[in-house]
Order: sequence, then C-alpha cells, then structure tokens
Amino acid sequence: MKHFQTLILFAVILSACRLADRRETPDTAVTLPAAAGPEIEPGNYLLSLGDQTGQRNVIVHIPPAYDGGAKLPLLIVLHGGGQNAEGIQRLSEMDGDADEYGFVVAYPDGSGRLEDRVLTWNAGHCCEYAMEQGVDDVAFLGLLIDSMVSHYSIDSDRIYITGISNGGMMAYRAGAELADKVAAIAPIAATVGGRSPDSSVDVVIPAPAAPVAVIAFHGMQDHNVPYEGGIGPAALSVGRYDLPVETSVVFWVQANGCDSQPATETQAAGNIIVDTYSGCDADASVVLVTIVDGGHAWPGAQRGLVSDPPTQDISANEMMLEFFLAHPKPGS
Repeated sequence: MKHFQTLILFAVILSACRLADRRETPDTAVTLPAAAGPEIEPGNYLLSLGDQTGQRNVIVHIPPAYDGGAKLPLLIVLHGGGQNAEGIQRLSEMDGDADEYGFVVAYPDGSGRLEDRVLTWNAGHCCEYAMEQGVDDVAFLGLLIDSMVSHYSIDSDRIYITGISNGGMMAYRAGAELADKVAAIAPIAATVGGRSPDSSVDVVIPAPAAPVAVIAFHGMQDHNVPYEGGIGPAALSVGRYDLPVETSVVFWVQANGCDSQPATETQAAGNIIVDTYSGCDADASVVLVTIVDGGHAWPGAQRGLVSDPPTQDISANEMMLEFFLAHPKPGS
C-alpha cells in the first residue's frame, strides 16, 4: 500500500496521497518530500490546499522527468463551470503531453455548494457560485503557485495557466492579476470580461502590471462564449453577456505593447487561423488560434459531456506547451 503523505506549513495545510489510494487506510504517515528532498514517484497525487476559509482539492501530476533536482515548469489547468479537477484532467488529456514536455501539472477545484462537483471560478463577470459569493480565486491560485514553488522543484520563472470556458476566463484574470508570478496563459473558449445577468455594466479584468504572453484558442461556432460576443444560444437561460474574442486579443496586445498588426498563417485547408502579434514588451507575444468550424471544446482532446466535438486539426496541448517553453518570465 502506498503511503499517506502530509505536510503542514504555517496556516496552510497541504495533504497528499496517491489518488489510487485516497480511500484506503494508510499504514504510516510520512512527511511529503520537499523540492530538495528525495525523488517523488511519478504519477497523480491529491493535494488539499487552503487557509482559514476552508480547503480545496488539487490533483498534482508529477512527470517522469521530476527528480527533485532540476526545476521543472508548472502548468495549472482550470476546469470549466460546473466541472471539477478530475473532470478537466480527463477531458484535457494533459498528463501524457506534460510527461513528454516535462511539466508538473496542477488541476485545482473551484468552489461550489456541493464542495467537490458543479464548481465554478470567480472570473469577474462569471460564474455563478464563485462570482455570487465573491470568492477570491486570484488569491487561491497565488497561494497554490507559492506552495508549489516552495515545496517542490518548480521553476518560478515558468509558471503557466490554461483553462476552458469559465476556467479560461479565470486564466485571463489570474494572468492579469498575478502577472508577477505567471509567465504565460492559454485560455480556451473564454473572454476577458462581459456582464453578469444582473448587471448593465461591463466587467473587464485589470491591466497586468507586467507583460504576460498569451496563446488563446477559440472556435467561431462557439454558442456558449460567442466568438463575436453577446449572449450565446447556449447561455440564454443564464443571460450572461460575453465580450468578443477581438476585445480579448486587443486587451493583451495593448497590455504587452505588441505591434497592432499580426502575422497570419492558415492551416488545415483554412480551418485553422493563427494570428501572431510580435514586437511585444519582454517578447511576451500574443497569439490567437481560431478554429473556423470549432465550437465550445478543447482542440485535439476528447469530447466532454456538455461540450461540442473538438477539432482534431490541431492539438491545443502541444501548441500551448511549445509556446510556454518559448516564453519564460523575462530575464530568466
């Protein structure tokens, strides 16, 4: 039987165990190895992270490249609204690609009334429980980053965030508000702002204090977060208004001081359009990947229960991981 592993730090409690054993009774209790300590076995671990306000689960995937010595990049993957960490781990299929590229991956839970399912993130204008309760998800993700960097062999200059839908919106917000920690983000099917159902005022994420590289993915047939903005057919019952993709791109192009005109490349007989904005401060380029026939889905991955069929013309995982490796924090 595997060990049940725990670590207590100040007011933050971190508990970890192999996911396969989380319902078993542990034989012994040992201290979770720190970054400079013994090698951590590759695989999936369950981390409970929180402060005085409560605890949330985070699935941490350790790749074979992790040896406790060389510092590896960290990728945080955020689930969509109504999902959870386990769901986005399955849907994104990120583990295998992270193993190939040498990334530690963290899949955190959002928050909700049911604690471990139907969870959301407070991205500003979206979504539901987390937004309505004013949950400080920026602080939570900052705590997650600090904890991972402090206790594991993580390169603090190579912290990245991705996510889909509400998780992609949270990636936009966290990238902006944690620009001192985050090197790059890869939102999927998301927007930088909009209006919640009970508001007539647009809410937009704040300008980042430092450049953050961005690669964004969005389908032109997305009926949940419309490419052109507005209230999509799939969101009629919610009544949320989302800003268009163009607004999100312009936001980051201006924030990073990029050239206003992109270099455009088409792939897959014109179904994939890649706009790259260069000349940016600190080389923090901005890339928009448009899937012409794409809907609300993770490109290259499997279809979720409530998502559209994902295109197989590209792999968002491979594109973002290569982009991330090319965009560490400036000066690193």
